[in-house]
Amino acid sequence: MIATILPGSTNFHAVGYNERKVSKGVARLIEMQNFGTLGAFDKPTPEELVGYLQEYTSRNNRIQKAQFHVAISCKGHERSETELLEFAHRYLSEMGYAETGQPLLIYSHYDTDNTHLHIVTSRIAPDGRKIVHDHERRRSQEAIDRILGNDRKQETDNDIDAAKAYTFSSFAQFKAVLTSMGYEVFQKNDQVFVKYGGKVQKELPLSEIEALYKNGYRDRTRCRQLRSILKKYRDVSANKEELQKELKSKFGIDIVFFGRKDAAYGYMIVDHANKTVIDGARVLSMEALLDFATLEERFNRIEDYIDRLLTLNPKITQGEIYNKLRKQRAYIKKGVIYFDGQSRPLKPFMAEAIDRNNRIERVEQFKPMTEVERDMLCKIFKVNRPDLVSLSSSRPQSYTDASHRLHEIFDDQEATSSIRSRLFEEGFIIRQEQDAAYAINFKNHIVIDLNAEGFNVELVKRKPKSKKQKQSSNNRAVQKRMKPLCNIRLRDAGGGSQSEKREWEVGHNGNYDDIDDGRSLKR
Repeated sequence: MIATILPGSTNFHAVGYNERKVSKGVARLIEMQNFGTLGAFDKPTPEELVGYLQEYTSRNNRIQKAQFHVAISCKGHERSETELLEFAHRYLSEMGYAETGQPLLIYSHYDTDNTHLHIVTSRIAPDGRKIVHDHERRRSQEAIDRILGNDRKQETDNDIDAAKAYTFSSFAQFKAVLTSMGYEVFQKNDQVFVKYGGKVQKELPLSEIEALYKNGYRDRTRCRQLRSILKKYRDVSANKEELQKELKSKFGIDIVFFGRKDAAYGYMIVDHANKTVIDGARVLSMEALLDFATLEERFNRIEDYIDRLLTLNPKITQGEIYNKLRKQRAYIKKGVIYFDGQSRPLKPFMAEAIDRNNRIERVEQFKPMTEVERDMLCKIFKVNRPDLVSLSSSRPQSYTDASHRLHEIFDDQEATSSIRSRLFEEGFIIRQEQDAAYAINFKNHIVIDLNAEGFNVELVKRKPKSKKQKQSSNNRAVQKRMKPLCNIRLRDAGGGSQSEKREWEVGHNGNYDDIDDGRSLKR
C-alpha cells in the first residue's frame, strides 16, 4: 500500500484535476462529506466545490497553501475499491484529518492498472487551527505500517538480505537493487544507511557490502538480449517513465536512473529474473536509451517494420502482423495503422499486399491440390496472383468424408428433391466452369471437382428455361420493380384553387361534413 502526498495549493487545483478525470469517464466522486447544503439538490460544479473549500479555509488566513491532496494505491487490484476506501478513512484519522466537520472529497480513478483513490481536503481543522504536518512523509509511512500491521524494520532486514543475493560489483549496483525496492540508500563515513518513508530503517558497515562484490562479472549473451529489448521498447515509448513501466511489467526489469529527475547522468539495469545488476552503459548508452521518438517517427518505424516483414515473408497476413505488432501496442486493420489511440493510413502498396495475402490465406484454407482448383478459387476470392497460392500435397480427412457423403446423395435413386437442393442442405453450392462442375462448402473450406471424382455432373447442371418460364420470370421481375398505385402520394399539379384535382382531394372520402366540422383533422 502506498500513500503519495501531492503538492499543496492556494486555489485547490486538485479539485479541477479530479473533476476533469470524472468528465473523461476515468474517475468518479465516491464520497463527499461536510460541504454544507452543497450537492443536496443538484450535483455541485467544480467551481462550487473550490469556492466552499476556500471559504472554509479562510478561517485561518496564516496558511498559504491549504490544500491537502493524497493518492492512495495498492499493487494491481489486490484490494477492492471498498477496502481501499476503508483504508483511506483509517489513514486520514492517523494523519489528523478525520475530525467532525472536516470537508472531504474522495475520488476513485480507473485510468491505471492499479486500484487507487485521490483525497482532497484542507489543512485547516474545523476549529480553525492548522493540522500538524511536520515530518509528513515519515508520519505517513508510519501510519500505513500501523494500519497494515507491518514491522518495517523486519521487512527492511528481509529486503536487504534479498538484495545481497543479487550479483553486483559496486556499491552503486547494490544501491540500485534497494532503490528498485522503494528504498533510499546513501553512504557516509564507511556506513550504509537505508531509508524508507523518510526514516532510516537500517544502518550497516560498507565493508559488509564490499565483501559481496563479484568483480569482472559480465554475461555477454544477456547484455545483447537486454540491448535488443531496450531499443525495441524505447521506440514505442514516449518517455523514460513509460519505458520503465513497460520493462517492469513485461520482463521484471528495473531501470534505475542516477541524478536529477530531469537530468539523469547514468542508469543501472536490475534484472530481477536473473538476480543481476548491470551497468547500463555496457548495454546501451544513455543518449541512445533516451532517444525517444515523436508520434510521427513511431508511426514511420512501425511502417518500416511492416515493410521488413513483407520483404521477409511476401505472403504474411494481417493476423500474423497483428501478433507481431501487439508487443508494440500497435495493430493494423483495413489498411490503417493504430497506435496509442492514434491512426494513420498504411502506404497503399503495403495495404494492397496485405489484403491480397488475406485473400490468398482464404484460398489456401481449401487445400487445393490442382492448378484448376486453385485458379477457380482465386477467381472467387479475387486473387490476382495465383502463383503465390501454395498447392496442398494431400487431401484432408474432411474432404474424404464430404466426398463419401456426396456419393450417397448422387446414388440415392429414391430421392424426391433435386440433387442441387440436397447439396445445398449439406452446405454445398455448385459452381460451373465451362465443362467442369465444383461442389464448394465455404463454411468447412472444401472444394470437390465433381468431374475428377467421377460424379454424374449432368444431374447438377442447370437446365435452360423454356420460353414460357422466361416470360413468367420477366413478368415477376417487372411486377417487383413497380410500386402499386395505392402507395403513391398524389400531389396537386400546382393550379391553386382552379386545379382539377382540388375537389378530389377534399371530397375523396365521400363525406364533406367531415371536412366542415374538422373530424377528418382529428383522425
